[in-house]
Amino acid sequence: MKKFYRGVFLYLLALSFLVGGGGKALAETSGDFLLEDGLPPLGANDPTCRPDAAHPEPIVLVPGTFETMAQNWSGLAPLLTAKGYCVYSLNYGYSSAGYSTGDIEDSAMELKVFIDNVLEHTGADKVSLVGHSQGGMMPRYYIKFLGGDKTVNDLIGLVPSNHGTKGFFGLSNPTWTVADVLSCIACRQQQSGSAFLEKLNQGDETPGQVSYTVVATRNDEVVVPYTSSFLSESSKVTNITLQDYYPLDQIEHQFIPYDLNAFKFVFDALAHEGPADPKRAVALFQ
Repeated sequence: MKKFYRGVFLYLLALSFLVGGGGKALAETSGDFLLEDGLPPLGANDPTCRPDAAHPEPIVLVPGTFETMAQNWSGLAPLLTAKGYCVYSLNYGYSSAGYSTGDIEDSAMELKVFIDNVLEHTGADKVSLVGHSQGGMMPRYYIKFLGGDKTVNDLIGLVPSNHGTKGFFGLSNPTWTVADVLSCIACRQQQSGSAFLEKLNQGDETPGQVSYTVVATRNDEVVVPYTSSFLSESSKVTNITLQDYYPLDQIEHQFIPYDLNAFKFVFDALAHEGPADPKRAVALFQ
């Protein structure tokens, strides 16, 4: 009888560990981590979604500087969900200056933790990433230095700050003065020639077997010049200027995450092996 009560005691002790002090891992696999960052865009962070054979990689949407996931991805997230993808997003890099303004290396670690949780939760081997501005550049730090080359299939950047900017509308002094007043660390790190960008772009800009797609606009007033979004060309990279395919589309930096023409390149990259094929993406019948 003593052995019976002892067994019951040990069982209850183990159970209390799982749902109490030791319950963090259990909570994460149940999807509780998806609630930590607040309101997601419509269609994203559904804990019941599981990838299928047609859409094996979960999609992680990464917002830009000063943006929340709900603001940045209210246009794209529901469209991806309607296409059958499991879609996830996060807020990161919060500081006194706002969302996505903290040290970018720390933000990349936050992204790593989030992706690890998504992979564990869904059982997928890899994710595909779509990022806006800093959100299209910051994941490259994760890929290059934090093991993301093994967990990322596609990185699709909408006007990413891959090589930084000279300043808002090309005005250097006012831009960096405002950045200093706001204590926006990530803003300074996205200045052309910063130590952070020098480290990020030294050597191979596109490591691993990741496919890289960049969509830029000639009207970009934030990433200046707009060509600083582009990555070194290779078979793994497609650099796209939106107006080369849609000359009448005058979208600029802030609103490209809502642009249906830009989405065509995103959808093409996600649906096929390798980076986007622009001609295939804009074909009338795909």
